[in-house]
Amino acid sequence: MFGLVAARPVALRVLLRDAPRSLSTLSREHKDGWGIATRGPEGWTLHKSTACAAACPRYDEVSSGTEATMLIAHVRQKTVGETALSNTHPFQRGPFVFAHNGTVKDVARVLALASRERAAEVTGDTDSERLFAFVATRIDEAGDVEKGVIAAVRELHAMREVGSVNFLFSCGGRLYAHRLGRSLHVLERHATREQRRTPAVVVASERLTDEAWTELPERALVVIEPAGPDGEPRARPLAVA
Repeated sequence: MFGLVAARPVALRVLLRDAPRSLSTLSREHKDGWGIATRGPEGWTLHKSTACAAACPRYDEVSSGTEATMLIAHVRQKTVGETALSNTHPFQRGPFVFAHNGTVKDVARVLALASRERAAEVTGDTDSERLFAFVATRIDEAGDVEKGVIAAVRELHAMREVGSVNFLFSCGGRLYAHRLGRSLHVLERHATREQRRTPAVVVASERLTDEAWTELPERALVVIEPAGPDGEPRARPLAVA
């Protein structure tokens, strides 16, 4: 699972294909489908396949030829639900895009806490899509994305043995990253005179490159905004305790 927010459109080939632990490399272990959602001026573009990314010509094409300022990508190792396009992350509902890493233990309870409208949007068999319906419900109730995501995370933290619920969520303007039960790392790339690099923040389940990644604490929730006070994207922790 991998998300990115950049100050300007950046090529995605390195992190998706060429890095030491790129999503293409990881897909040899997580071979049950892949998805890439990129945000452009007209909204989200979503590419999905049930093939293993490392052996998929379409993944090769998308990862090599795509630039984006915001992205959520995922390679799937199925735990709940068969290999099917409807079970492949990321999932999209209007402006919302969601990907999950882990296994929700009490799926029935999580779905029961979603609204009837959001539950009706579920088309696949995964615990992940049901978790998405729950998070979207809290956003609907709050009438505000950040308040809704915080409310959802607080409720998940209060559940006993909820399972592993690492997720990435975006409303198209910001990217939210939550860690519970699995590893999650953040990399902040800043512009310098020595490195003509587009400022960006990357969040991923594993350290994809040999750069100085920071591991998020367990139960952490951060929001990544396209431009901070200095014009660079920043990861900002959100209080959920």
